Amino acid sequence: MQISTDTIKDLREKTGAGIMDCKKALTEAKGDVEKAIQLLNERGMALAEKKSDRVAEQGLIEAYVHLGGKIGVLVEVNCETDFVARTDEFKDLAHNLALQIAAMCPECISQEEMPKETDVDPQTACLVLQPYIKDPTKTIQEVVTETIAKVGENIKIRRFVRFELGS
Repeated sequence: MQISTDTIKDLREKTGAGIMDCKKALTEAKGDVEKAIQLLNERGMALAEKKSDRVAEQGLIEAYVHLGGKIGVLVEVNCETDFVARTDEFKDLAHNLALQIAAMCPECISQEEMPKETDVDPQTACLVLQPYIKDPTKTIQEVVTETIAKVGENIKIRRFVRFELGS
């Protein structure tokens, strides 16, 4: 089956995957873009799973102060190398995580960090389980997994702090 370069380019823009990965996914999906996106997402999750045990000690600390200066966030996001920490994809992820924390006020990063005896809904309390504010069809964990697939390295949200004036 012949796949047009426009279709490959369109899939690449939607997913951020490499050109050859897009072509291969489209070939396997027999030209169906939605099925190709699903295949690329599955491969990205498999890649993220493989890399989850790798040490992530590099990264950056993103600071965000909300308009008016009443809410501020610091978030530490780690990756494997300094090279990846300087990429636009990684910087965008860190910035979007800071925005998410400012907007949604999570209490912890993951469900494992929640106290056992609590009545709080894990989806609202845990950052990685929250719906992404820029695309509510995805969770923060899915956004992190997509970035792992794009940059090819393990990424960890190490810690965060949210300041609110008067709290």
